[in-house]
Amino acid sequence: MVVRRQIKIPSLTGEKQRCAYVYLPVGYEDDEDTRYPVLYMFDGHNLFTDEEATFGKCWGLEDYLDKTRTPLIVAAVECNHEGNMRLSEYSPVSFDFHGQKITGRGKKYMDWLVSDFKGWVDGAYRTLPDRGNTFIAGSSMGGLMTLYALAKYGKYFSRGAALSPSLWVQNGEIPDFIAKAKFAPDCVLFTDYGTKEFKNHSPQRRLFGETFSLLCEKGVAVTARVVLGGTHSEASWEKEIPFFMKTLGF
Repeated sequence: MVVRRQIKIPSLTGEKQRCAYVYLPVGYEDDEDTRYPVLYMFDGHNLFTDEEATFGKCWGLEDYLDKTRTPLIVAAVECNHEGNMRLSEYSPVSFDFHGQKITGRGKKYMDWLVSDFKGWVDGAYRTLPDRGNTFIAGSSMGGLMTLYALAKYGKYFSRGAALSPSLWVQNGEIPDFIAKAKFAPDCVLFTDYGTKEFKNHSPQRRLFGETFSLLCEKGVAVTARVVLGGTHSEASWEKEIPFFMKTLGF
């Protein structure tokens, strides 16, 4: 079951509302005592229904979790759809995008997520709020933010899944927030990239290999996949759900 609520992010968009999605696992309403781990995700509008998805195809996440009876709450918020504001909110660094300067507001977004949003989710639902039961995941810019969350907000998140992460934002170099980070010794990460999407950004294949080799050196338990025929799309990311769920412990 997916619950929808209208929320605000005052530090980013003032009083404007956007939709928050909370997936509750099968049996949640029947057992008033059981508490559940929480997976926080980006681009909530793309996760559950084709009708709400930006390009008409969602991840099918609710169907997967229901069918597998995965004991997990998923909490996600739709992105900012105005202009390039999604890129801004989902990046911890500023960068150029087709000649336009994108100001990275990822820190403001994550500060809000770990305080206001996580606080609301933990208060409203039967969660296991400790770090060991709190995870984060996303794709594309959301994948970049997942890496940022593990690097800078590791006291909240123990595991993450960064699908097709947008590593190209720092002029073809490994982003500083990764290169300079000290990760928690028990940090676990799933990541992937599709062979057909490497061509979208020229340094991406090199960056993918260099970044996750570095993370291994930093002690992160990395599961990395190069997906044959994979594309930069919800249809491809849907196929990766069983793989990253296993890395998250389900």
